[in-house]
Amino acid sequence: MKQSGQLDRYDHEILRILSQDGRLPVTELAVQVGLSKTPCQVRLKRLMADGYIHGFKAMLDPAKLGLEQVVFVEVRLKDTTESALTAFNKAVQKVPEIEQCHMIAGAFDYLLKLRTRDMQNYREVLGEVISTLPHVASTSTHVSMQSVKDDGF
Repeated sequence: MKQSGQLDRYDHEILRILSQDGRLPVTELAVQVGLSKTPCQVRLKRLMADGYIHGFKAMLDPAKLGLEQVVFVEVRLKDTTESALTAFNKAVQKVPEIEQCHMIAGAFDYLLKLRTRDMQNYREVLGEVISTLPHVASTSTHVSMQSVKDDGF
């Protein structure tokens, strides 16, 4: 087994399998990887301790939850000082409709992925929440027509 911080083929295979099924029992994971249970469990614990695995969570079905509208929003800030960025970042964490937020190097400052019930609901979130976030100067919305690939990582 490799030292901490180095991944071998077994580690990569464990990560690949768990990214598809995080609830897989260690005994089944070991079989799929080609190891016995104890070495597989040791590797899994090391991958978690080293931060390769941040945790496990349920993958929810947005359609069943009534959250079928996906939009991407370019956000430009009035101010990009460190305190302005921190205030924006902190405020974004409190908005449940924002599924992802990325700081961007380019023509705008942030790219947000939002999920709402429908376009009317998105319009309300844009007007009442997104545009009122700290230091927002302008936004530009891109509506997703279809998700072609969305596996996360």
